[in-house]
Amino acid sequence: MSEIRDDDVLIEVNGMKKWFPIKGGMLSTVKNYVRAVDGVDLQIKRGETLGIVGESGCGKTTLGRVLLGLIPITDGSVVYDGTNILDMANREIRKRMQIVFQDPGGSMNPRMSVRSIVGEPLMVNGLSEGAELTNKVAKLLDSVGLKREHMNRFPHEFSGGQKQRIALARALSLDPEFILLDEPTSALDVSVQAQVLNLLEDIQEKHGLTFVFITHALNVVNHISDRVAVMYLGKIVELADTADLFKKPAHPYTHALLSAIPEPSLDKEKKDRIVLSGDVPSPANPPSGCRFHTRCPIAEKGLCDVEEPTLEDLGDGHKVACHFPLGLGMTLPVNDDSL
Repeated sequence: MSEIRDDDVLIEVNGMKKWFPIKGGMLSTVKNYVRAVDGVDLQIKRGETLGIVGESGCGKTTLGRVLLGLIPITDGSVVYDGTNILDMANREIRKRMQIVFQDPGGSMNPRMSVRSIVGEPLMVNGLSEGAELTNKVAKLLDSVGLKREHMNRFPHEFSGGQKQRIALARALSLDPEFILLDEPTSALDVSVQAQVLNLLEDIQEKHGLTFVFITHALNVVNHISDRVAVMYLGKIVELADTADLFKKPAHPYTHALLSAIPEPSLDKEKKDRIVLSGDVPSPANPPSGCRFHTRCPIAEKGLCDVEEPTLEDLGDGHKVACHFPLGLGMTLPVNDDSL
C-alpha cells in the first residue's frame, strides 16, 4: 500500500478517546472511567472498506459511534472531509454519514410500514413526500433486491436478511458518502451473510461509498475489506492491507485471532491453534505498558509491562504496536487443543 495522500482521506481520527464515567456514592461522584477508546489515530480513505476487528468489549462499536457523532468524543478529533465533525450541523452529518446496525429489527419501529421506515429520512429532511416519496422508496427497495409491494408490509413480516436489506435501503435514502456497518451479518445465517456481503460490494461500487465494517468475524473481513484495523482494549494494535495482514500478521494478538478461524474443509491438515491465557482485562483498569502483555506468550517482563508500544510502520503501510513484532522474526508458541 502506498502512502495515503491528503486528498485520498475522507475521515481522519487523531488521538480519539471516549471514556465513560463510573459513578458511585450518595452524590453520584465520578469514581473511575471506562476507557472504551483510549488514543486512536486512524485515516479512512475514500472509496475503501476498512474492517475493524477484535473481541467483544474492545471498543469497536464505541469507536464507530464516535466517528458518526452519535456519542460525544472525550478527547481528540474526528475530521470528516477536512471539517471537524463538532463544527458540522447535526443534519449535515446525518446526510453524509449513515449507519447500519447489527440488529436490523431492533432499529425499526414495528408499527411503521417499510415505506415509512425507508422514507422517513427523506420526509424529515424535506426532500420528498406523497407519490414522489413512494417512487423513491420503490427504487431504493429495488436497489437492495426487494420488491415494490414490500413497502406496505411491516418489519415482523420479513426474515433477518430482508430486514437488513431494508435497513440498508434506509441508509442509502439520503445518498451518503460514508456508511458504518456495525456487525451487519452476525445475526444472519451463513448463506444469507454471503448474499448481504455481495450486495454491499455491488452497492459500494455503484455509489462510490466508503465503508467501515465492524465485526469479530475475520473470515468476513477477509472477503469484504481492503484494509483491516485490529483493536484490543481500546487501542489499535495492528493496521494493514487485508492480504498482507492475513499473510504476515505482525502482532501476537492478530496471530492468535487468525489461528482461531475455522477451517472450511475437513480434508485440510489441522492448523496450529494459539490459545491465549486469561480474559480481556477491564477497560476501567487497563494494564500498564502494553495492554496485551497479561495474555501475550512472548511478553518480556520489565519492558512490555512498563513501556507502551507505539503504532510503528513496518513498511508498505503495515503498522503494528508491539515491542517484538512477529514480522521481524519472532515466533509464537502454539497449542493444538481446540478453543
